Amino acid sequence: MSTLKNLFKHTFVYGLATVLPRVLTVLLTWLLTKYLDTESDFGEVSILFTYIVLLNVVLTYGMETAFFRFYNGESATEKTIKTSLWTLVVTTLVFAISSIFWIEPVARLSDINVSYWRWVVGILSFDTLMVIPFALMRAKNQSLKYAIIKMINVVISVGTSAVFLIATQKMTSLFTWLPNDKKELFFISGCMASALTLLFVSKPYISKFYIDISLLKRMLRYSWPILIAGLAFAINEALDKVLLQWLLPLDEKAAKEQVGIYTACYRLAIGMTLYATAFRLGVEPFFFSQSKDKNASQQYAMITKAFVVLGAIGMFVYIVLLDVIKPLLIGKPSYLVGMKITPIVVFAFFFFGIYQTLSVWYKVTDKTRYGAYISITGAVLTIVLNVVCIPTIGYMASAMATCAAYGLMMIVSYSMGRKHMPIPYDIKNIVLYIILSVGFSSVFFYLLRDYFGIGSIQLYLAGILMTAILVGVIWYREQPLLQQILRRKNES
Repeated sequence: MSTLKNLFKHTFVYGLATVLPRVLTVLLTWLLTKYLDTESDFGEVSILFTYIVLLNVVLTYGMETAFFRFYNGESATEKTIKTSLWTLVVTTLVFAISSIFWIEPVARLSDINVSYWRWVVGILSFDTLMVIPFALMRAKNQSLKYAIIKMINVVISVGTSAVFLIATQKMTSLFTWLPNDKKELFFISGCMASALTLLFVSKPYISKFYIDISLLKRMLRYSWPILIAGLAFAINEALDKVLLQWLLPLDEKAAKEQVGIYTACYRLAIGMTLYATAFRLGVEPFFFSQSKDKNASQQYAMITKAFVVLGAIGMFVYIVLLDVIKPLLIGKPSYLVGMKITPIVVFAFFFFGIYQTLSVWYKVTDKTRYGAYISITGAVLTIVLNVVCIPTIGYMASAMATCAAYGLMMIVSYSMGRKHMPIPYDIKNIVLYIILSVGFSSVFFYLLRDYFGIGSIQLYLAGILMTAILVGVIWYREQPLLQQILRRKNES
């Protein structure tokens, strides 16, 4: 179980490093919903973030995962580091320089201020240049260093955003050299944080320019399906905001208001997003480093069940506490009208987390094209459900589409993996825990919450009882696994 010990140790540290940037998103959500003038303003910022997510995938084109694959598989690790590092530098420079020509037409097409787009180009460029330095830290198990730098980024981002959104509004003299547009100030703060953080991870750039063309070709052959899969994932995660803007039968301002409400309540699912992301950061390097081990299949199966066991309990507890958490995440009550979508989004990210652990089969066998096929399948379902249902049921369609897409991806990945790399998953118990957690969460939020009343003692007593039942069932069936996890975490 030493393998599991190390995995959870690094997952815990990566979790801290992930929690704080995500807390940044939460704090920024609170700041933006509190201090931007209207829901429409927040909706416009959310739409622009959709484009950031999509462009970020394009600019990194799967090079991070390719780096892990060849860093572990190549004897000449320096070649892998320099080739991936300098290749991203070249393509990022091309992107930044070419933005001079495309930025104004894109601004007109997207109906978003060109000034915002200029800062976004800076954010995207700096963030892309940080990809390989951060990946190198993960590959070397420098999780503490990784966490500290991420924390510094958080402090800078939150600090500058708070200053720009709150303090500068009372200091009108500053507007002689700063814009007075709150949305532009927010993007300026993001660009500043990215630029300063790049300085902290710039050490790998103190090297001679070098690209091994032969190695680069192999890395690109490996990474292009990851690019496709990443785009498909970005569509699943973010495109719904743009589709809502386009497809809602409302005027432009009202549509952006609905996007703002949807995005705020979507981000209430932050708890499960944090858990799934932290687990991925810890487990991805592990998958590759253990791929040659004779017991790798058993370890992969154990890790997946551990994710489901802990996630099932955590997900239900999070749903029970949503009404306690919501004032900490959203600045104005007017956004909470869309809260009915939040449990569905939580379920979606639980399914996605399971999918990530199941995806080991195509990553370690260099069959990444199957990851692209699976993600494309999810993206197609997302687009179809949004296009068909948004005009009728609004943003509820977007939440349901996200959940359906990730659920489908989870099932398809498991089915395909059985043929290409049989792993002895405990499917019977995994499915049981998923059904119990999703079922309990749905009953609590959509039935008991209305029946007993939000915030009532009876409601939380019911939540405690249901939590005890869920934990009792899982403990009865998984006592050895839970004891091993808890013991190893305590030892570490």
